[in-house]
Amino acid sequence: MQHKAIWPLTKRATRGFRGYPVATIAFYGPDDRHASKVAVGIVRGEKADATDLERWISKAGDVRDDLDTASAVQQFIERHGANSVIIADRIIGCPHEEGVDYAVGAKCPQCPFWANRDRWSGDALQ
Repeated sequence: MQHKAIWPLTKRATRGFRGYPVATIAFYGPDDRHASKVAVGIVRGEKADATDLERWISKAGDVRDDLDTASAVQQFIERHGANSVIIADRIIGCPHEEGVDYAVGAKCPQCPFWANRDRWSGDALQ
């Protein structure tokens, strides 16, 4: 990723696993080029679910280029004492939440780009 605001987080992630807790960082957007949401979860141990989760949303720009958002993410990670950071290398899906913003099992009506795409690869589904 070439987004300067999140460079410190990316650099920290390249250090590899340094023990628990682990901070997981994922980006979401209406397509695969613009991240309008970042979600950060804290995993406290092996086979554990994320116990603390925070989301930041940008209505104007890309969250990966927002210095204030990057700073808030860093502070969240530090506050929860994460020893390791894992960061998604791409936008992994729609920023809207199934069951909250649209019906469970339906496709998001606001993000047609993701309707027939694999969220992990970004490839079109057959």
